[in-house]
Amino acid sequence: MAKQSIRQLFFFILFLLSVLLPSSAAADISIHGFLLGNYSFNVKSSNPDGGDFKWAEERLQIKIEASQEPFRFFIKADGFIDHINKKGDAELREGYIDYVAGVWDLRVGRQVITWGVGDMLFINDVFPKDYEAFFSGRPMEYLKKGVDGLKVGVYPGFASFELVAVPFFEPNRFPDSKRFWMFDPMPGITEREEQEPSTRLDNTEFALRAYRDIAGFDASLYYYRGYFRQPWMLPDDPMMPTRLTLYYPKLSVYGASLQGRLLDGIMSLEAGYYDSRQDRNGTDPMVPNSQTRFLTGYQRQLWEDFTVGLQYYGEYMHDYTGYTQTLPSGFPATKRLYQLVSLRLTQFLMHQTMRLSFFSFWSPSDGDYLINPEVKYNFTDHLWSAIGANIFGGGERWNQFGQLDKNDNVYIQMRYEF
Repeated sequence: MAKQSIRQLFFFILFLLSVLLPSSAAADISIHGFLLGNYSFNVKSSNPDGGDFKWAEERLQIKIEASQEPFRFFIKADGFIDHINKKGDAELREGYIDYVAGVWDLRVGRQVITWGVGDMLFINDVFPKDYEAFFSGRPMEYLKKGVDGLKVGVYPGFASFELVAVPFFEPNRFPDSKRFWMFDPMPGITEREEQEPSTRLDNTEFALRAYRDIAGFDASLYYYRGYFRQPWMLPDDPMMPTRLTLYYPKLSVYGASLQGRLLDGIMSLEAGYYDSRQDRNGTDPMVPNSQTRFLTGYQRQLWEDFTVGLQYYGEYMHDYTGYTQTLPSGFPATKRLYQLVSLRLTQFLMHQTMRLSFFSFWSPSDGDYLINPEVKYNFTDHLWSAIGANIFGGGERWNQFGQLDKNDNVYIQMRYEF
């Protein structure tokens, strides 16, 4: 059965459950949502396709929650008009059924899962992201993508556990090459195909989190077995390629995190070993090498309504000699230790109706940066607007943010919540 057909059957069953559960007279039902206008336009150059907008849409979101013990149903769906592609469409953001039974619970359906302690830095949060949403100035909730699967929580007392099974692979979403200027190591090869892991039982992704409080600190251990969510290029001929296959190599992650209060602030520590299962010797240039990733962060309120947060993040590549010796011609070499520093400043004003925020990434190893200032104002309890910018630069034309140098944009958001 095709992947799309399986998903359609999956959501048909979910829909039937959603109809049966809330129909009971004893069920508690709530409906909320918002209307959103979101526009982002270039300030440095036009898009590769000649357009001037990174994003331009109006969106309606409806959230329905219904509960009848021991069940709970939740659905979040968006309908939108995309002015760039000149079309209207709809998407299911989340849709799941919860079952709660004493010391364990179960969630089945499309769900957003957030693990780890990083601020915009993800080590053990191995679930899919939408980076085009982040770089084009969409509300932050659209950075996270839902996965279609099952999550089991078990709470025996000495610790808590979450087990996630995802039978339908969902990749990260990266900026569209028609809207964003991006580095391409093989621009002359236009014949390309994307190959996602097939929907088979042995391809199901599994993730496990164990967590508990230790001396006032939230401590977690993580395990993941699945795939890299960033595609890698596989040429048909290493010497004279004519066709590229974009595929997702196998990955296992073993990690831990710790977060708690320290010196009137909050300290965060996280690390993970990325085991590239298809190339543990690091000698295959078409498969990413294994890495150790780590971060340390600290957040503190310096005065009333003003908070500062700092993070240091690193990626250490293993088997680096094998990587450099087999790197294909024309591909820029990644440094053995990639470093990234983030700064977040937040100031609330006017009885917390106005928020001034500043977020930035800067790489000491690569020299590139991202700067994201934003002003948000709440007109009422239901209506707010925000204006901000994404500014990229530095480094080389192939670095993470350096390659986005021509994509500086200003965005405007206005939202009415009900």
